[in-house]
Amino acid sequence: NELFKEKKYADAKTEYDEGIKRNPQDPKLYSNRAAALTKLLAYPDALRDLDECLKLDPTFVKAYSRKGAAHFFMKEYHKSLEAYEKGLKLEPENQECKTGRDQVLQKIS
Repeated sequence: NELFKEKKYADAKTEYDEGIKRNPQDPKLYSNRAAALTKLLAYPDALRDLDECLKLDPTFVKAYSRKGAAHFFMKEYHKSLEAYEKGLKLEPENQECKTGRDQVLQKIS
C-alpha cells in the first residue's frame, strides 16, 4: 500500500502479484491490485481482479466501487451503473458508490 500511496503503481502491482501468490484467497489483495491496474489504465485486467475479489467476497463494497470506476473509464456506463448500484444495495450510504453513480447518471442523461 505504501508504493500505491507514493504513486508507484507498477511497483505496487508487482507487490500485489506476490501477495496473491502467497495468499490467493484474500479478496483485498485482488481489489488493491485492481486499483493499481486502473491507475495503469489496464481496465480489463482490473475488472478480472475485481471479479475474482467478488467471487471470494460478494459483500466487498469497495470492489463494486472500483468495478464501477473501471467500467466508467471504458465508457461502459450501464455496466458502471450496475456495479455502483450493487455496492449501494450492500451499503446504501457508501460515498464512493454514490458519487460514482451520480457521475454515470450525469454522463448518460
